[in-house]
Amino acid sequence: MISSLAELLAPVTPERFFAEYHDRQPLHVKGGAARFASVLSWRQLNRLLDMTHIWSAQSLKLVLDEKPVAADQYCAPATSRDNDQVMQPVAARVMDWVKRGASLALNDVDSLTPGLAAVSAALEAAGLGKAQANVYVSWQAHKAFPSHFDTHDVWAVQVEGEKSWNIWEGRADWPIANPLFRNLGQAHHDQAKGRLREKITLKAGDLLYLPRGWYHDALCEGPSTMHIAYGVHAPLGMDVMNMLMERALYEPIFRQPLPRQDGSAAARFALTIRAGQLGQKLAELARDPKVMEVLEGFVAGYHYQRGGMDVLAARGLAPAGSLGATPAGDTEAPSFRVLAPGLKPVRRGADWVLKTATGALPLAPPEAEAAAWLLGRPDVTEAELRQAHPAVDAAGLLPRLVGAGLLVAA
Repeated sequence: MISSLAELLAPVTPERFFAEYHDRQPLHVKGGAARFASVLSWRQLNRLLDMTHIWSAQSLKLVLDEKPVAADQYCAPATSRDNDQVMQPVAARVMDWVKRGASLALNDVDSLTPGLAAVSAALEAAGLGKAQANVYVSWQAHKAFPSHFDTHDVWAVQVEGEKSWNIWEGRADWPIANPLFRNLGQAHHDQAKGRLREKITLKAGDLLYLPRGWYHDALCEGPSTMHIAYGVHAPLGMDVMNMLMERALYEPIFRQPLPRQDGSAAARFALTIRAGQLGQKLAELARDPKVMEVLEGFVAGYHYQRGGMDVLAARGLAPAGSLGATPAGDTEAPSFRVLAPGLKPVRRGADWVLKTATGALPLAPPEAEAAAWLLGRPDVTEAELRQAHPAVDAAGLLPRLVGAGLLVAA
């Protein structure tokens, strides 16, 4: 499981990242299929989607060929867990749209599983800001979004399939989540994105970093693709203004009425002088040691509050952390992600072998049949292997396949 920015970026070091890429230019880091196996899988995606009552038309969105699907086309009126009236996704309707090629966008998922939360924590621990995550699932030949920029840094973690990204030369000047930047229109984006800078294909285990405002678009390569886009929101100069606004309440000059305007030069001059006095006072407040102390704490602690629940430990009934953290509703045995999909055993005399990057793995005939079956799946659990191939020692075969680099615990 990812535990630090260094693990997320390797082999690029955090020092090099901050010196050459952070808020400067995009970065593509290649990794093996096992790298992000603990973050999310198709099995875990289905499990999350089956948590019906956590989703609404806001948290689960559908897009077909760059056009959003209206909420009433895949949702039905329902009562949320907070007793609010919401539009809640209906599985049969959602799956019907998926059959047509609609992409799925699962919003605000950064704390729903340990794997998702681990990447969020790694980004926040590096002081990059608040890390919020969305899952995007797309299908071949169906594009979800046209060229655009985001109002936060993007860390795209590719967990399944492949996705081709167009990275354009254009970059908006540090946009924020405000109608000034969100209502620019597609015609503006198509012109402002400029020429194509590079085309990148993200494969499972790859990472793409895009600074805030950088123009991009993406398209699924292959039958299916899934990535998590971590939007990292850094503290801004606007936050300093908000902080000074609160501090200004205690200064009489900011509570005084402005000079009345009657159209005379003297009145305009008085207003100009007052504006200068207010600006000077703001500058003094910005240098105040107490204000700086609050500001430093604000920037250092700029992250979301998540986790920390351990009810038995709070009662002294179990050591802290002894029960571990599991996603809500996760009662299944651990699964194994397939790293060599489609690989098939070959026969050598009376025995069978699997050719791997490190050599040949010998198999008995029943094991060869079981290996061919499970390598044709995205993932597998020991119980599933045991049920499908009862003659095989599932507990013994799975570790051998893991050791050969064909599976990884997810």
